[in-house]
Amino acid sequence: MIGLDIARALRHAGMRWRPASGDAFVIDRPELESDVFTVSDMTIEPHEFDTGTILGFNGTTEWALDSLALEDALWLPREEQLRSLLGGTFRSLRRIDVDVDGDGDGGVVYRVDITLGGGTSSFEAADPAVAYASALLALIEAADATH
Repeated sequence: MIGLDIARALRHAGMRWRPASGDAFVIDRPELESDVFTVSDMTIEPHEFDTGTILGFNGTTEWALDSLALEDALWLPREEQLRSLLGGTFRSLRRIDVDVDGDGDGGVVYRVDITLGGGTSSFEAADPAVAYASALLALIEAADATH
């Protein structure tokens, strides 16, 4: 799962969320950020109004929250959602074994390659979702720079 900082950066860059069943989110307030919620057809449902989308909590949570404006929720997209958002720019995801000091106890990083600015750009992270999110953030920022 991606962290809150990169999720905020994606939202700030312009990534839009249309809530669907299975989507994870947090309430974007410091005192509530540790609780991850999941949109579900039974417990948390998106409701579309002329004024915007509201996430309705259907009485099964322990605390009193009836609804939440979409702008108060911070989407934590899954790996496959991030890959899908990259669209035709996505080229590959590779797992790379890292052994910096040669002692055999290195870690693993994931490299996402996308087409960006006429070439290929790579983004690495210990979690593939974070690598995808970094690539998507660069793609959104590059698109904004050209408009």
